[in-house]
Amino acid sequence: MKENIDPRMHSAEHILNQTMVRMFDCGRCFSSHIEKKKSKCDYHYDRSLTAGEIEAVESKVNEVIQLNLDVTVAFMSLEEARAKYDLTRVPEGQEKLRIVHIGDYDSTTCIGNHVANTREIGPIKIISNTCTEGVLRIRYRLL
Repeated sequence: MKENIDPRMHSAEHILNQTMVRMFDCGRCFSSHIEKKKSKCDYHYDRSLTAGEIEAVESKVNEVIQLNLDVTVAFMSLEEARAKYDLTRVPEGQEKLRIVHIGDYDSTTCIGNHVANTREIGPIKIISNTCTEGVLRIRYRLL
């Protein structure tokens, strides 16, 4: 993972991922590019989202951000994590994993920097979405 990723944008990515999982059952993004001005997440999905779906995703992400959820970190063994989390992006040789919890909304393995509370993120705006060959790309920025 790239160092010095903006904690606000990265924390928003976690919430977007969980929202996509809950709304479209597509799994977390398999690729992302997180930058301070705008970011993108790629999902395995078979079509672009409609304007109404984009509005619903954006609304849900912003709703979660406004809940002022604490963002906490816990550690667990690889064996413990294997039963709860998708470990496909975890590098080989890791025995102890860092789990980032955003309230009770999202929990996942992650080594990046995050905000302490979702109120620090601010609102997100989905800029666009496209789908090519089964890859749905969502681009977003923080307001």
